[in-house]
Amino acid sequence: MSPDTREKDALYALDLSEVEWVGAPGSDPRNRVEIARLPGGAVAMRNAACPEDPPLRYTAAEWEAFTLGARDGEFDLS
Repeated sequence: MSPDTREKDALYALDLSEVEWVGAPGSDPRNRVEIARLPGGAVAMRNAACPEDPPLRYTAAEWEAFTLGARDGEFDLS
């Protein structure tokens, strides 16, 4: 098993029942994405409208790559 696989398995094994979910300030709590900070810089993400659905979980490296890409316009549709 690779280190990446072990890291992802560990993230998905974490109990998220006590994490604090936050969304963008001023956003509609029923229509937003929420994130929770996890140990080691990892992040969990969920749809606030469906909190019972399993959240996605990202390692610190994956989250950094995503946020840097978003800032650089990598996901812009134009």
